[in-house]
Amino acid sequence: MALFRRMFGRGQDAPRTEEEARQEEQKIDHATEKARRGFFGQIAGLFAADEPITDELWDDLEALLIQADVGVETTQYLVNRTKDRCTRNGVKRSREAREMLQAEMVRTLQEQAGQHRPEAHPYVILVAGVNGAGKTTLIAKLAHRLKVQFGKKVLLAAADTFRAAATEQLETWATRADVPVITRGQGADAGAVVYDAIDAALTQDVDVLIIDTAGRLHAKANLMRELEKLRNIIRRRIPDAPHEVLLVIDATTGQNGVLQAKAFMQAIAVTDVAITKLDGTAKGGIAFAVAQDIERPIRYIGTGEQLDDLALFDSQAFVDALFLE
Repeated sequence: MALFRRMFGRGQDAPRTEEEARQEEQKIDHATEKARRGFFGQIAGLFAADEPITDELWDDLEALLIQADVGVETTQYLVNRTKDRCTRNGVKRSREAREMLQAEMVRTLQEQAGQHRPEAHPYVILVAGVNGAGKTTLIAKLAHRLKVQFGKKVLLAAADTFRAAATEQLETWATRADVPVITRGQGADAGAVVYDAIDAALTQDVDVLIIDTAGRLHAKANLMRELEKLRNIIRRRIPDAPHEVLLVIDATTGQNGVLQAKAFMQAIAVTDVAITKLDGTAKGGIAFAVAQDIERPIRYIGTGEQLDDLALFDSQAFVDALFLE
């Protein structure tokens, strides 16, 4: 059970060794470096002088949070909650107000935590997201993590058969991660690929099956039908699957990524979110917008371009990293 929770539990819930926790925190620190030097560095600077709290402080904080991709509604939510917390705790100075802000940020990110993870064999993960969000790389990183860190037998399914070169890209990454992949090539029936993959997972004693899907958001009606079709094929063979539907969001797309995510929420029952390319943006506030607007837990964050560059999301470690001095 402990191993299962380390594999599939939320970062703050899953038991980890001190070394595992240290490695995860280092990855998060690296992923947030640009954001820490950018808008969140400016936010930290607002509170550095330790002066009396003023209305101007809150106005400046609101402006910077919006520029950092937190989003207007989530920004107002965070600022108002921080003001209330300061009032309740009798906080009058800006340095103490920063502690209140960080506490509210952590609380916002943790609101969606604690989802139950079924113990299933095979454990089926359906991965969704718009083309270009980093789905293929995320899948390879996750497969590598499960195989190397936990010794699991992982199988991939190339069910994004619409986009040119999608299958080839997944095959290339599967080779790098040294995991097998079920394919039928571009233009093939995605349902047939999933059927083959489910059959292989059941007959070959696979621990985790990760299924890539198409991201044709401009054809949302077709996308909805295809995702529903794939889910039905899976459930005919494994009734309680998919056990996880992971939505991939590109951090560099900011609020547009949040809008894309909302469209996918209408198409499929998303359970978790992975944020990719976080190391490539000086903003980083999209995590708070996701937690508030998408109302799903952030499960993973991409921390670089290598196979090892994937971290379990930890709310406290993430906020601490954004304000690291």
